[in-house]
Amino acid sequence: MFPVMSLLCIGATLLLCAYTLHKVRLIHLMLHDVRDQSHTESTCLFRQLEALQALYTDLGLSRSLPDTRGWAASPDFLLELTRHALADAPHVVVECSSGTATMVLARCMQINGVGKVYSLEHDPAYARETRRELERHGLTAWAEVIDAPLTAQEFAGAMWPWYATDGLPQGVDIDMLVIGGPPQATRSCARYPAGPALFVCLSPGAAVFLDDARRHDEQQILRRWANEYPEIEQRQLPSEKGAAILRYRPRA
Repeated sequence: MFPVMSLLCIGATLLLCAYTLHKVRLIHLMLHDVRDQSHTESTCLFRQLEALQALYTDLGLSRSLPDTRGWAASPDFLLELTRHALADAPHVVVECSSGTATMVLARCMQINGVGKVYSLEHDPAYARETRRELERHGLTAWAEVIDAPLTAQEFAGAMWPWYATDGLPQGVDIDMLVIGGPPQATRSCARYPAGPALFVCLSPGAAVFLDDARRHDEQQILRRWANEYPEIEQRQLPSEKGAAILRYRPRA
């Protein structure tokens, strides 16, 4: 009787030890994950702070920019826009969605002494806020926020909610296109129409910047554009939310 009870006790003890060791191992792995995640988040935050400081330095800003968190473009993406605009000095910049990027691009135009930003904005409240910020920064001469409601339009045999573009200057060639809208919630692959609607207006060598390029929808859009516009080269940019730059290289 006693040997049987002893064996049962030993077995139960071993099972308890095994269970405890399993739980300890899970906690150990969880702590490693938390540590790695914390390190990644700290590195990302540091990169954004570096980019934000570089923005203020490169643009010589004397007034604060609007928030660069949440839905707004991240500092590293804004820095990519800034360095391209300052280096290439585009004459016509078109932006899908207005906000902090509008201020940054308008300041680039002011520094270059040439060019203008045309920002398509479907939300009247955002449009008003962007205009106020442009005025606060003394940049109203370098950017125009266009009220562009999302209307049902047909592209590639399907209906899409897309910006009314009749407010854009007629017949201009776009040297730089920044795509940060419409919001993802409006439709799957909501930013796809930028291709059929605006790529036809690109000047030779024009640059297209797509924000949030790490998202599934944007990856689908990029693949679709690659098939439909082989003359437009694509390159992924390292950024917090993912970004892509496309260059229009018309074939001879």
